[in-house]
Amino acid sequence: MKGIITFVVMKIQSKNLEDVVMAFSDLPGIGRKSALRIAIHMLSQPKDKVESFLEALKSLSAIKRCRSCHNLADSDMCSICEDRSRNQGLICVVENIQDIMAIEETGQYRGTYHVLGGVISPIEGVGPEDLNIDSLLERVKKGTVEEVIMAISPTIDGETTVYYISKMLSSATVRISQIARGVAFGGELQYTDEITLGRSIRARLPYAVNGND
Repeated sequence: MKGIITFVVMKIQSKNLEDVVMAFSDLPGIGRKSALRIAIHMLSQPKDKVESFLEALKSLSAIKRCRSCHNLADSDMCSICEDRSRNQGLICVVENIQDIMAIEETGQYRGTYHVLGGVISPIEGVGPEDLNIDSLLERVKKGTVEEVIMAISPTIDGETTVYYISKMLSSATVRISQIARGVAFGGELQYTDEITLGRSIRARLPYAVNGND
């Protein structure tokens, strides 16, 4: 126990190591103790393994956003949007890229996506103009989209976002649907198990805006 306490409070003598610890501790969920453990672990690894790790980190700067759906991409278009075997007339609207990964894991969906980058949240100061909504509307205006699936986390802010987008699309000749309630209200899509999420995609329901049903 005494050794652990000494390890936690000891001052790092190397400025280089201190810089590495500071960088790691900036990551979500990584505190100073964990950052120091990671840094010391890296020091014990073969030089070529460390260099490979650093090269992988450098690759982050080359990652782009798909100009169509805002998914992560290695070029101007992501691999999903470029895949002609997928249903280009089907757009699944999600909050973030983690949701795309979660839905892809189900193997139940073969359309395209659109990443909003969050949800409308007045409390957090996030309005429609802060999200990728305009680009979604532009995609639908092209006239090749048949259905827009709202795969937004079933929270109050999520429901507000779905309602707003549906109102904006009310004049378009496109079906609007919403994933089934297999996903519990208040939950987040990326944390839903793949079986439940897959069933929710397959059993999606038409979405009706009040006064338009």
